[in-house]
Amino acid sequence: MAERPPCRCLLKEANPDLGTIVADYVSSLPEDAKAPDDLYRRRLDACQICDRLADGMCLDCGCYVEARAAKQKQRCPHVPPLWEG
Repeated sequence: MAERPPCRCLLKEANPDLGTIVADYVSSLPEDAKAPDDLYRRRLDACQICDRLADGMCLDCGCYVEARAAKQKQRCPHVPPLWEG
């Protein structure tokens, strides 16, 4: 049986168990460190159209995009960045 190619999806879709762990991590971030919900959603939307996303992971830096995008002062590692902090 052939392996499936990586999907350009978020972790919660690619690996629900790990997605839950990352979602719990995001929920545990201090409010002053979190990106506002609308900014978080825009960042994830940008990640989902990026060809460097595979199964919820950024192929440029190895992060889980749902964790990186949740932090106010992070930026996209893509060159040029798809979103800034």
